[in-house]
Amino acid sequence: MLLKYRSDYQKIAMGLLSLMPSFKDWDRLQRELAWYQGGTDRTLYLWKDAYDDFAGVVGTQVQGNYLIVRLITLMPDKDVIENTWQLLDQLATTLPNKRLMGTLSTAKTIAKWEYHHGQSHSNRATADSGQ
Repeated sequence: MLLKYRSDYQKIAMGLLSLMPSFKDWDRLQRELAWYQGGTDRTLYLWKDAYDDFAGVVGTQVQGNYLIVRLITLMPDKDVIENTWQLLDQLATTLPNKRLMGTLSTAKTIAKWEYHHGQSHSNRATADSGQ
């Protein structure tokens, strides 16, 4: 289950984000949280697994018809591909009119998720005319 970040989730979000090497610095982590709170086009979601435990976080930004997945991290014991797929499935369901896109750091994960779902970049936007 995806939950939008709220201030009462701050410690949980900070703990999950601090798992990423780029957010080991306290000031950088604080700036990242403030950035997500600073605009209506940006959302930080906390992800709960099937056991109702906070297990991950995903940061997004809406740009036109796209939902840019800026960051994804899961707890070390939950960091398996099936959980990543579930998180992205739920994200896609949350905003069904937006196509998920990645940044340099998340594009590979998004591409694998799309391929897993039979939605490669080449055939997602247009129908397959070769059949």
